[in-house]
Order: sequence, then structure tokens, then C-alpha cells
Amino acid sequence: MPFKSQAQRRKFAELLVKGEISKETYEEWNRDTGRKRLPERVKPKAKSTRKTTSRARGKTRKR
Repeated sequence: MPFKSQAQRRKFAELLVKGEISKETYEEWNRDTGRKRLPERVKPKAKSTRKTTSRARGKTRKR
């Protein structure tokens, strides 16, 4: 599985130094990523904004 961002690559390097992951795991991810230029951070996907009617929000209409 390739890295998705530079921040993720740094985090894995930190885990490698701490001994929480093996060198083989880090090298596998690094090899899968290749020389790809990665963004600093990956932005989370935007949540879908579903419009609700005023009735659905609990408001009643005037009569």
C-alpha cells in the first residue's frame, strides 16, 4: 500500500525508529509509493450537505 502524503511517510518513519513497525513494512510501503510527488497532507473528503426542508427541521408553517 503506498503512502498518501508526506505526513504519513514521516509518521511511519517515526514508528520505525520507535520499533513499533518493522523495517520490512516501512520498505514495502516506500517501495509501493515509488518516486511519486506526495502532498504535504491529504484533505478529508467533504461531507455531503443534504438540504432539509423547514418542516424537517421542526418548524411549522403559518396558516
